[in-house]
Amino acid sequence: MPVEIERKFLVKNDTWRSEAVGIDYCQGYLSRKPEAVVRVRIEGKNSFLTIKGRSQGISRPEFEYQIPIKEALELQQLCTTPLVKKTRYHIPYDGMIWEVDEFQGENEGLIIAEIELDHPEALITLPPWVGVEVSHDRRYCNSHLATHPFKSW
Repeated sequence: MPVEIERKFLVKNDTWRSEAVGIDYCQGYLSRKPEAVVRVRIEGKNSFLTIKGRSQGISRPEFEYQIPIKEALELQQLCTTPLVKKTRYHIPYDGMIWEVDEFQGENEGLIIAEIELDHPEALITLPPWVGVEVSHDRRYCNSHLATHPFKSW
């Protein structure tokens, strides 16, 4: 079973921007049940349907399938929550690729850095622009931000 292992951090300054090239993302949720979140995402010219199982710490099952963009647009019409829009940047640091998400719309002002790991205990070196870890705070899950936007906190 494919597993996503991910840690999330708030971003504390803009020094990461010097190496940043971003791709626009727009995603919505067809289901947000604790046992399975179903997301449809358009990222640039690609689109995906993703099913994520219940989290266990920083790990959870994840199944992702590329779908035609026309179908993704149609599925987004069926989403049960507002769409989440962000720009994702890939930033190399210490031999790893960090993903920095800069949110837009009702989540504007929120910038989160994520790192995907091979195992939960993997050691990482934090870049100087990474701040407080929020891996275990559900408020920072994209599916939560769809219904509880950052601007309303």
